[in-house]
Amino acid sequence: MTVKFTNGNRKINELAKAKGLKKNQVYAFDLPAGWSCPMASICQSRADKITGKISDGKDCLFRCYAASSEAAFSSVRALRWNNFDALRHATLDDMVELILSGLPKFTKIVRIHSSGDFFSKNYFMAWVRVAELRPDITFFGYTKVLQYVQYDKPSNFMLQYSFGGKMDAIHKSEPVAYVVKSVDDAKKLGIRIACVDDPSDDFDFIMRGESFALLLHGTQPAKAKA
Repeated sequence: MTVKFTNGNRKINELAKAKGLKKNQVYAFDLPAGWSCPMASICQSRADKITGKISDGKDCLFRCYAASSEAAFSSVRALRWNNFDALRHATLDDMVELILSGLPKFTKIVRIHSSGDFFSKNYFMAWVRVAELRPDITFFGYTKVLQYVQYDKPSNFMLQYSFGGKMDAIHKSEPVAYVVKSVDDAKKLGIRIACVDDPSDDFDFIMRGESFALLLHGTQPAKAKA
């Protein structure tokens, strides 16, 4: 099996433009939302692998935008499941090889998981090894697994804790991304909102190790408190 990186979404293309790079130098790597997210809570949603029908977790307050994309586009769903199926039963060494062999030739920046999360410690360690082996590439992303934010990673691998998961209670001083309903909510937290004027500037916040907010977006279920 092989894994696939993508560069078709707007944020990835805007990031390439903002950093003076070509479109074939910035990519995302994705897994199926919800299914690969062991610490998801208030955003827990997932699209059925076959039908695309969305189911929301019992603690869901707002629906995961990535799950909605999978429900709407079968090709997106198929690609993410291809990656998940290739990796979830592989050994650590095999995961490293799969990721390295899938990396497009001219890559300079990779967003790990615009959909999905680190589903196991071995999978996370595979990305650590990839970052060590490819110091010419910057890897960044979000995770609800707090230990992976805290982990002593290579300097070209940056993660932001995504608030709203099962590990919120033990979060201390790690940089955080919050989802808020309004600008006022962000002001109450004393943080700035990313991805408003520049849809890709969350990258800069993450590189600086700075907490920030993201405005709630995407289709929401009728029952959602958000």
